[in-house]
Amino acid sequence: MRRPAADPAPTETMPVATTAIDEILERLTRLHPKKIDMSLARMERALASLGHPEKALPPVIHVAGTNGKGSTSAFARAFLEASGKKVHVYTSPHLVRFHERYRLGAEGGGRLVDDETLADVLLEMERLNAGDPITQFEITTLAGFVLFSRHPADALILEVGMGGRLDATNVIDRPAVSVITSVSMDHADYLGDTIPKIAAEKAGILKRGRPCVVSRQTPEAMAVIEAMAERTRSRLSVSGLDWFAREENGRFVYQDDDGLIDAPPPKLIGRHQFENAGTALAAVKTAGFKVSEADVVRGLANVRWPARLQRLAGGKIAAALPADSEIWLDGGHNPGGGEVLAEAIRGMNARSPRPLVMLCGMLSTKDPRGFLEHFRDLSPDILTVPFTYPVALTAEALSEAAGSIGLVARPTKSLASALSEVAAKYGEARPRVLITGTLYLAGEVLAFDGWQPD
Repeated sequence: MRRPAADPAPTETMPVATTAIDEILERLTRLHPKKIDMSLARMERALASLGHPEKALPPVIHVAGTNGKGSTSAFARAFLEASGKKVHVYTSPHLVRFHERYRLGAEGGGRLVDDETLADVLLEMERLNAGDPITQFEITTLAGFVLFSRHPADALILEVGMGGRLDATNVIDRPAVSVITSVSMDHADYLGDTIPKIAAEKAGILKRGRPCVVSRQTPEAMAVIEAMAERTRSRLSVSGLDWFAREENGRFVYQDDDGLIDAPPPKLIGRHQFENAGTALAAVKTAGFKVSEADVVRGLANVRWPARLQRLAGGKIAAALPADSEIWLDGGHNPGGGEVLAEAIRGMNARSPRPLVMLCGMLSTKDPRGFLEHFRDLSPDILTVPFTYPVALTAEALSEAAGSIGLVARPTKSLASALSEVAAKYGEARPRVLITGTLYLAGEVLAFDGWQPD
């Protein structure tokens, strides 16, 4: 990759629209024969050619983990913005439009990168890369570093794509803080087939002498993280030991050496979000930012993170289902995600019993039995739904997997046909409808429903 001039200008003009960005992304995908190729060599070479934009970033909060990365990042952003800070955010995957991955810090709250700016920087990266082998995630991460280095901000929340040790984001030498959220089984083909192996990949983001905030973990995951912290001389700040976050009488209670905060509950639904909020607050404080109790209250009330127990109402999905249906969308897709999601649904059932209908789609690379087994005691009526993705599990195969563990499931031909089946079967029964299994299905649902990222 060739280093740009100090003020590079695009040499190509084209209509700037989502379709144009999609065309650029398609070309970038063809630069490497593999979608995923775990290595930092290409990133390090490219960053050197670019003049190391990763060294010109605001303080970085680097977030890894199997579940809760996105929610924790959203809480961290909410707390920092409530305190008046300008916050960049880099996350993946996107739900509807690719530009969701890049949020630029601004006064009064960050904004997603606009199409023109995104197209310009992607074209710049494509041109400077000059056809060298690089994965799409790597080159689009480079684009993020360039974007964020050119726009002043107070912090960058940088979410790992997969794993940590060899993830394209793991080129930050001195993060303000590293964060490891809940570690569980996922991406076994790339990260390993045991919790200790996966934890070792996540712990690969620890940097020498830099602090790390850790969510609640299994003992085997925690042992690996502690061993890495000892090798890197990283100070750990651990949930349940150095700070505490819990739900108490429906409120968010957080305690550390600075005292206790007792606040209304987070806007994001589920008891697991209390832990994610606590992790984010510990991370923000460990990174050196001052956050008042009033900032915490505002952040908990204003946090947004779509497709995580997101209530759908007033759109096309609701119109297609029986009146007064309660509709939830969640991108949970692994056993750990299934566990906390099922716990949240049990809580809803305890407060307001309804028949549970699940519209479920999953990737063939995931563990459908491990995800669905947590719902067995809820006796859901499961309709499996096809969606568009290269490694999507067929509705028939997912239905068979559910049946193999004693769940009642039937395949459908499309999301629309699944909605029609629910409407015909439940009529006035006021079902609780949970659409889940993958963020890729969630993205299709949101697009169908008319949702637009903000």
